[in-house]
Amino acid sequence: MPAPARVLLVANRTAATEGLRDAVRARAARGPATFHLVVPRHPPGLHKLVDPQDGDGGEAERTLAEALGPLSAAAGGPVTGNVGSSEPLMAIEDAVNLAPYDEIVISTLPKHISRWLHLDLVSKARGLGLPVTHVEAQAAAEESPVT
Repeated sequence: MPAPARVLLVANRTAATEGLRDAVRARAARGPATFHLVVPRHPPGLHKLVDPQDGDGGEAERTLAEALGPLSAAAGGPVTGNVGSSEPLMAIEDAVNLAPYDEIVISTLPKHISRWLHLDLVSKARGLGLPVTHVEAQAAAEESPVT
């Protein structure tokens, strides 16, 4: 039996969204896989706009903590994770240099508001030589509650 594929998930504001969970479910259904989530920190200075009381970058840690449980349920097994560099491509490169991944899933906000898409992150990540799947999702706070 082949070893499970190692899938790197990269998300920030969309880490705890149904869109990313759907992508994880679909990937898990295709065959055995393990998942690791990297949540890049907010860029320097941006944390003051997001939460003026959050001077230590704790927003990314909270996002990671909120996302791991639902993603693990979607994956059918534990999803690991860490907070990465505030530069999303560097966060991806760091992860790929530390562990052998087989593919990358990048979850972004919609095109008209995604800083990552304006930075052409998906194309740049493809330059690392791994298959990259792009998932466009609404920010977690923008999703309607499940009833």
